[in-house]
Amino acid sequence: MSPMISTDYIEVAVTLPVNQTFVYRIPDKFRDDACPGMRVLVPFGRRRVTGYILEEKPESGPYKTKEVLDLLDDHPLFPESDIEFFKWVANYYIYPLGDTIKAAMPAGLDCMDVVCAFATVKGAQALDAGDLAREEARIIGLANAKNGISLKALSRRDPAGAAVLRRLEKKDLVQVTAVLQKETAGIKTEKFISLPEKLQTQQLRMSAKRQKILAMVREAGEVSLTSLKRHVPTAPNLIKPMAEAGWLNVVNRRVFRDPLGDPVTPDTPPELTQEQNAVVKQIQDRGDVFSPCLLVGVTGSGKTEVYMRLVADAVAKGKGAIVLVPEIALISQTERRFRARFGENIAVIHSMLSQGERLDQWRKISHEKVNIVIGARSAIFTPIRNIGIIIVDEEHDYSYKQESGLRYNARDLAVVRAKMHNCPVVLGSATPSVQSCQNVMSEKFFKLELTRRVNNQTLPDITLVDMKKYQGGDCYTDRIITPELGRAVRSCLEKGNQALIFLNRRGFSTFPLCASCGKTLGCPHCDVTMTFHKGEDQYKCHLCGHVFTSDIRCPDCGTGKIRNLGFGTEKIESMLKTLFPDARVARVDQDSTAKKGSTLTILRQIRNRTVDIIVGTQMLAKGHDFPSITLVGVICADLSLSLPDFRASERTFQLLAQVAGRAGRGQEPGRVIMQTFNPDHFTIQAARNQDYLEFFNQETPFRKALTYPPFSRMIQLKISGKNAEQTRNHAQLAAEILGKLNTREPKAQILGPIEAAIQKISSRFRWQILVKGASSGNLSRLVSAMVQDPVIQKVKSVSIAIDVDPYSLL
Repeated sequence: MSPMISTDYIEVAVTLPVNQTFVYRIPDKFRDDACPGMRVLVPFGRRRVTGYILEEKPESGPYKTKEVLDLLDDHPLFPESDIEFFKWVANYYIYPLGDTIKAAMPAGLDCMDVVCAFATVKGAQALDAGDLAREEARIIGLANAKNGISLKALSRRDPAGAAVLRRLEKKDLVQVTAVLQKETAGIKTEKFISLPEKLQTQQLRMSAKRQKILAMVREAGEVSLTSLKRHVPTAPNLIKPMAEAGWLNVVNRRVFRDPLGDPVTPDTPPELTQEQNAVVKQIQDRGDVFSPCLLVGVTGSGKTEVYMRLVADAVAKGKGAIVLVPEIALISQTERRFRARFGENIAVIHSMLSQGERLDQWRKISHEKVNIVIGARSAIFTPIRNIGIIIVDEEHDYSYKQESGLRYNARDLAVVRAKMHNCPVVLGSATPSVQSCQNVMSEKFFKLELTRRVNNQTLPDITLVDMKKYQGGDCYTDRIITPELGRAVRSCLEKGNQALIFLNRRGFSTFPLCASCGKTLGCPHCDVTMTFHKGEDQYKCHLCGHVFTSDIRCPDCGTGKIRNLGFGTEKIESMLKTLFPDARVARVDQDSTAKKGSTLTILRQIRNRTVDIIVGTQMLAKGHDFPSITLVGVICADLSLSLPDFRASERTFQLLAQVAGRAGRGQEPGRVIMQTFNPDHFTIQAARNQDYLEFFNQETPFRKALTYPPFSRMIQLKISGKNAEQTRNHAQLAAEILGKLNTREPKAQILGPIEAAIQKISSRFRWQILVKGASSGNLSRLVSAMVQDPVIQKVKSVSIAIDVDPYSLL
C-alpha cells in the first residue's frame, strides 16, 4: 500500500492534453484515505476533471490552490513506484502525463464535465409544432434526447451544427450546460444468501420452490444468488420475503468478473531438452538483475516451456511476472497452458474484455491476489509491485505498437520497466526484429538460441511456386490456387490431416470495378477502394467503416454495374469449398471473429479436429500450436513486399516464416507451398530457408546506407485536417519551424513535408514529416519545441500527432 498523504497539498496529473502537473489542496475528510495512485475529482477552469495523485507537496507554491472535490478510489490503482515509469513514458513519447496514466489504466474510469445541449420546453414544443427550419429541427431533435447531445458529438455529426446551436440558444430553444460524466466501469457486487444463526419462528407459507432454496442454502452454508437462479429461476423474487420473515440472511459482497475460459486439467512439467535446459540455466545464472535477453528459437522449439520455467522461478522467489503476447487469439492458448501449470494465480489483460472484466482483473493485480499477468500490449502497465521477470513472446510483432493516442511500443517499454525493477527481460521470437538483432550486435542484449524443434520434429519442407506461369491460363482458379497447392491440399486431406491456407487480406472482392467506365469503387471518405463482403452483402471500407449496399451503381457514371475483382479470405474459402466439397472449411479473420467468444470457438474446433481446412489471416500466423496441421499454403507471398515503407521486407519475411512454422508440429512431417510472383527476392528466399540471419545480413546494408532505424532514431509527425489546403499549409509551417529550431549539432535530418501514402482517411487529409537523427533526446527536444510554438498552437483545425519510433509510415 502506498503511504498516506500527511500534508495539505498534493501534486495531481489531470487527464487533459496539458504538459504539466498541478497542485491542489486536499480537504481533511480525504487526507487519511488518500495516497499516490488514487483518482481524485478536481476543478480545472470551469470544468471538473479526473486527476491522479502523484505525491504530497509541503506547500502550494506561488499560485492560489483549488480544493479536491472528491476522492474516487478506496485503493490505489497503481503503486507509487510506477509513477517514475509513467513519467518516463510521457517524456519519451512526448505525451501529457495525465493522458499517459489514463491510457495505461482500464477504460471507463474517467469522470469529467461534458458540455451538452438539451432542448428546452419551448424548443420541444416548436419541434412538435413543425415551426423550425430543417437544420434547426435536426439539432433540436438530437438535443431532445434524454441525455441531450454533447457538443463534441454534435461537431462530429455536423461541423456546421455549432453555429445553428448558438442561434437556437439565443432563441431559448436549447440550453447548453456542463454535465458530470460518470465512470462507465465499476465494481460488481453480488447477493450472497445464508441461514441466520437462529431461525425466526414466524410462519411463512412454504412453497416447493422456497423449500428447495432453504435446502440448497442449508447444504452449501452460503450461496450466491446467481447460483440459486440456475436451479430456481424465480429465486430473486422469493429471496426478499424469505429474508424479511427471518428465514434467510442476504448480504451484498464484491465479486470479480472472471474472463478466463473453461477449466483446464493441471499438467506435469515435461523434461526439458538439452537446449531448453541450457537456456533456462543461463538466464537464471545471471541472477535477479537487469539482463535483456533475445531468445531466438525456431518455430516449435519449445520457447513457451522455457517461459514457464522462468516464471515459476520468479514466483518461487515471491515475485511477479508479466508475459506479453501479440494477438488476443494467442492469449487463449498461452493462458490455458499457464493455468494448467500455475492454477488460478494468473490474470489476463486485453481489449476483448468488457470494461468491468478488465477493471476486475486490474484490481486483482493491484490487491496482489495474483502475481502472473498474461496479456496483449497494454498488460505492460499492470500494477505488479515486485516484478521478477518480463517476457515478450513474438517480440518482432507489430501488434506491440499502439497506433493511436499514446503511441507506445510495449516491447520497448518491457525493457525499460525491467531496468527500473532490476529484473531479467526475455524477448522471444523465431524471426527477431532487425532492431533486436542490432542490439545483440552492439552488445546491448545477449542472445540465446533454440535451434531444434522438440521431440526431434523436422522443420517443414518449403516449395516456392512461381505464379507468373499461370497468369495467362484459361482457368481462373489456377491463378489463385495453383495446381501444386491444390494437389497438396488433396493429399493432406486424404491422409486425414489439416491444412492451413494463408492470405493476409480479408473480404470477398478487394477490387470492385465499374463495368462501364472502368473506375474503381472507392470510399468517399478515404483514398482506398472498398472491399466486398459477401456474407454481409455489402461493400465496406476497412479504414473508416463506411458501407455501400451490394446493389450500388457506379457513383462516377451513375449507370455502370460493379464487377467484383480481386480476392480475399472470403473468396478463398468459397473456392476451397467448391474444390473440396467434402472438406469442412473454417475461416479465421477479423470478420469471422468479431463476436465475443467466436475466436475461442474456432480455435477449439481446430484443436478438436472438427475442421479440415482453415483459411486465415495473420491471426493464425504466429505462436499457435496445432499438431494436426501438416500443410500450409500461402496464396500470395508478395502482398506486403512492395509497400512504400522501409520495414516492408522485414514484415514480409517475418510473416512468411511464422506462418510456415505452423506446419509439421505433430508426428507427421510438415510441408509448405508458398505461391509468389518474386521467387528470387532475397526476402522470399530467406523465408524459404527459415534463416533470420540471412535476411538480417542482406537487409541491414540498405538501412545503414539510408540511415533508417536501427541506425538512427526517428520521429514521425502526422499532420491531418478536414481542409486540404489548410492541412498542407500547416505541414509546411511545421517544417519551417523545425528547420529554424534545428541548430544543435549534430543536426537532425528533416524529411518532408509530403502527402501520406494514403492521402485521406475518415475525411481528413494527411501529411507527414520525418525527423531523423542519432540522439533521441535531441529529436525529442526539437519536436517538443515545435509543437509548443504559439504559431502552431494557434491553429485548432489541423492536428499534429507525434509518433516516436514509428512502425508504419503509411
